[in-house]
Amino acid sequence: MNPLLEISFRIPFDKIQAADVEPAIDELLIRTQKSLDNTIHSKDPLRALDTMTENLDYAMAVVRHLESVATTPELRAAYNAVQPKVSAFYSGLVLNEALWNAVKTYAATEEARALTGSMLRYLTKTVASFKRHGADLEPAGKARLKEIDVALAEITTKFSENVLDATNAWELILTDESKLAGLPPSAIGAAKASAEAKGVEGWRFTLQGPSYLAVMTYLDDAAVREQVWRAFNLRGAADPYNNRPLIAKILELRREKANLLGFADFADLVLDDRMAHQGERAQTFLDDLRKKTEKRFREENSELEVFAGRPVEPWDVGYYSEKQRLALYDFDEEELRPYFSLDRVVAGMFEIFHRVFGIAVKEESGVPVWDASVKTYAIEDSGSFYADWFPRENKRGGAWMDSLLPKLGLICGNLTPPVDGKPALLTHREVETIFHEFGHLLHHLLTRVEVRSLSGTSVAWDFVELPSQIMENWCWERESLDLFARHYETGELIPDELFQKMKRAKTFRAANAQMRQLGFGFVDLALHRQWSPSLGDPVDWSRPILQQFAAAPLPANYAMITGFTHLFASPVAYGAGYYSYKWAEVLDADAFTRFKKEGVFSPTAGRDFREKILSKGDSQDPADLYRSFMGRDPDPNALLERAGLA
Repeated sequence: MNPLLEISFRIPFDKIQAADVEPAIDELLIRTQKSLDNTIHSKDPLRALDTMTENLDYAMAVVRHLESVATTPELRAAYNAVQPKVSAFYSGLVLNEALWNAVKTYAATEEARALTGSMLRYLTKTVASFKRHGADLEPAGKARLKEIDVALAEITTKFSENVLDATNAWELILTDESKLAGLPPSAIGAAKASAEAKGVEGWRFTLQGPSYLAVMTYLDDAAVREQVWRAFNLRGAADPYNNRPLIAKILELRREKANLLGFADFADLVLDDRMAHQGERAQTFLDDLRKKTEKRFREENSELEVFAGRPVEPWDVGYYSEKQRLALYDFDEEELRPYFSLDRVVAGMFEIFHRVFGIAVKEESGVPVWDASVKTYAIEDSGSFYADWFPRENKRGGAWMDSLLPKLGLICGNLTPPVDGKPALLTHREVETIFHEFGHLLHHLLTRVEVRSLSGTSVAWDFVELPSQIMENWCWERESLDLFARHYETGELIPDELFQKMKRAKTFRAANAQMRQLGFGFVDLALHRQWSPSLGDPVDWSRPILQQFAAAPLPANYAMITGFTHLFASPVAYGAGYYSYKWAEVLDADAFTRFKKEGVFSPTAGRDFREKILSKGDSQDPADLYRSFMGRDPDPNALLERAGLA
């Protein structure tokens, strides 16, 4: 039997083959069409609508996941073959006149008027969603909208593939050991292991996160840093992996879709159902943060140039910043790495949130996985999850959480792998990444919402990062660090002197870190609110915008956005929504002040956060959920104070 046809909580990853994908999805589309017909004729179409596509959702989630973490040419081809059909089906739902009439008819009944709580919210949001997605369009408009959605699904998939392929196509082999000067032993060991895995002599460097960041931060040879930096920021910028024309087409299609639906631009369409509601409000939010950050940003960059003793190039910024941090605070990030072995970090994280949220996590065995390095865990009474931590060439970059079923999720990263017989020893930023993704996972698994469509992380995108970003705060508190930050050889805690240096250095170049994120938000909104084909190539057009937020002059061919998967790797993704990271950061900085006041392990604050935020999904307005936890609206100054910018 085809392993994708039926929902299984123990997903048979060891049995799923690329050849299963097309026949399974074709069959599930037929079955889901029958479920659609039943929903249209149901006495309660609202509840039927909530579960109507769950088998198809499951199969596509599994296939999409495998294409992200264990891709092969055959699997990619199969995924690309079914994606347009599935996209067309989903796009067609909100344009299905009979279904829309069934929902409207039900909404007018006494039963619907008597709904309360999450079911009332689901009805209200469903009606609004149908309208926002074109249910009231004329037939020609509906047909065009469906064409746009299918095209966006195809083009954004190709964009993502190009970034992965361009990343994997590049490597740098160094055979002269003197060229490695400045690199920490962990990076040299990883480069050696990478070369050996490829059967080549020397040290192999790639554009994957751990390798790239080590070179940019520590390698003394500026010419090599420049070579690596340029390669990273030109991913997807030229044939055979050219994303330039794809970006232009994606932006055109998104704008056409927004206009077709009666919105001024894609930002207004996307934000209509989010906390910001309009592109203008998101822009105002970013403008305000920029004004409060820019002065210190300029000062930091002047200080860096004085420290470097010469004009700084983009590939120098990370390198000289690390040297400056060492000079100012006598603090080197690599000093912390021996204290952050992956297994101990993960176990400590489980203990922290056992104390805070009352969860109990245990490792499971015998569960089918997609790679031998993947681990599986269960959270008592709340479900299970997979953890896939290390980079592979058949796996996309970055870190993410995804849901497979209501009580089943996963977290993925591209962390520093174990080398030379040592455990995986992480940077502090990688530790924060683990905590961040675990926050998303808890939001998914701890939900108590009866409506599938409103459960877990199915919330406004400018709210969804609150549960993840707040978790990073526990990576900076002495009490929580002491539960897991121990030297992998001696078992010693982080010495107090090193901890104090780490805390003092926390806000080092905080204005640059903030401006970098603001720059991504600015260019995102500019592309989706202002750019048009008459303005030329969007890559060239966006470069001066990004320059305003860059610490050094950018080269004339700078093309970072051709690898910007956050914006262009799916039909919506973070398009017109990148501001939400900062929006949610304001929420998380402010919300954590309650834990600082009541205690970082406070079970009272933890219980309230679990019950009033994590368990609620989208069953209530996110602004109301926040007020229920804090007793007031968020204070924007909390973020500036935490970053040392207030």
